[in-house]
Amino acid sequence: MRSRLSRLPTLALLAIMTAGALIPTMVPAHAADAQAPNGRGPHAHKPGIKPNGGAEDASDQGEEGPANGTPAGPVDRRTLSIGRGDTLMDLLAEAKVPTNDAHDAVQALRDVYNPRRLQVGQRVTVLFEPRRGGARFVGLEFAPDPLRSVSIARKGDAGFTSSQIEKPVTRKPVAAQGVIRSSLFEAGAQAGVPIAVMMAFIQDFSYDVDFQRDLQPGDRFEVLYEKLVTADGTEAGDGDLLYASLTLEGEDMPIYRHKTRDGRIDYYNRDGESIRRALLRTPVDGARITSGFGMRHHPILGFSKMHQGVDFGAPAGTPIYAAGRGTIEMAERSSSYGNYVRIRHNTEISTAYAHMSRFAKAIRRGGRVEQGDVIGYVGATGRATGPHLHYEVLKAGHQVNPRSIDLPTGDKLEGRELQAFQQTRRTLDKLFEESRSGLQLARTPGPADEKSCNKATSC
Repeated sequence: MRSRLSRLPTLALLAIMTAGALIPTMVPAHAADAQAPNGRGPHAHKPGIKPNGGAEDASDQGEEGPANGTPAGPVDRRTLSIGRGDTLMDLLAEAKVPTNDAHDAVQALRDVYNPRRLQVGQRVTVLFEPRRGGARFVGLEFAPDPLRSVSIARKGDAGFTSSQIEKPVTRKPVAAQGVIRSSLFEAGAQAGVPIAVMMAFIQDFSYDVDFQRDLQPGDRFEVLYEKLVTADGTEAGDGDLLYASLTLEGEDMPIYRHKTRDGRIDYYNRDGESIRRALLRTPVDGARITSGFGMRHHPILGFSKMHQGVDFGAPAGTPIYAAGRGTIEMAERSSSYGNYVRIRHNTEISTAYAHMSRFAKAIRRGGRVEQGDVIGYVGATGRATGPHLHYEVLKAGHQVNPRSIDLPTGDKLEGRELQAFQQTRRTLDKLFEESRSGLQLARTPGPADEKSCNKATSC
């Protein structure tokens, strides 16, 4: 399983919250020590937004550091918002910034941020140096996301320079659990689990679980994932899924995230076996099975016909994943199949995907794909009554029931690697219990060697 969360890079970024004009400056502790007397750092920008300009604000400004080329006197700060259809150039023109200065500032910004990514409502603070002959534009600053501050500063008379400050985050473990009544997504939402975490959970278990047929009311789930938190307590997104478990008809299925000594990250069951299989059971997220493998009354042709695949109903545009690693044999329009992709996984097994609305970029005949790569999007091309994915597994060129194939598992850890995994497992079990206790009433700790028996631990 390759969780999308586990692909995320480690974030070490700076957040500036701009909930109105009166937001105080937020500066990392290590940067504060190096600031000039007026609060500006050596790169001529602040990571936060001060109140709008005026004499009262200017009176708080001290002398500017000499290295950055910005004014030594007070700075007038004017905060504006990007409107619908506006560009950064439009905003600077509204702030009465000379066209040449605005153009140079935008060009400098491209070194650290693409101005085309600015969203409607984004607040940008434009900085001016008050002068007798009129205010001079000296820079701008804004927070493109909760973890980063971007600044442009005048560099003497030689144009502008850009920089950004990132704020480090800590990874706080969060535990959640719930009972499935109608759907896993609903149970996850009721337990407060972010959608991205539940999506990763589903893809991780899709090697072994048919989420349309295997889940029953009363089944349970558990998750331990990371919440990214800045030093000032601001939540800044989700990190990796560390542990997850499904209980289906009383049978527990725990999996653990583990990094091997050679740097590979994967998920393993309690015995150290990789949960990866040759093929995903469900190559599309959140889909429902609308037609299984076997004889059926064809909804268009009007007579009984062998249905040689499995249909997954899903909204148009839903991503479709490669069920396994392989080579693309076909990626084209194919009669009643509509937009069709076929992937050869080995000398015997292939998979096919039909009725796509469109192919993903770079999907072409002869290309290589990894398990979980997006190959296309759900549609209704060809002979289809509505948006869905028609999925086939072919063995020696003949369609077979995907549920009938015995798929081998991935690697099994041995020796020292297995011992290291068992330590990871014990650590995550303990972390889950400690994190889960934060959701419950405080309890009196028992003896150090006591440990309750639950799905996160082996008893």
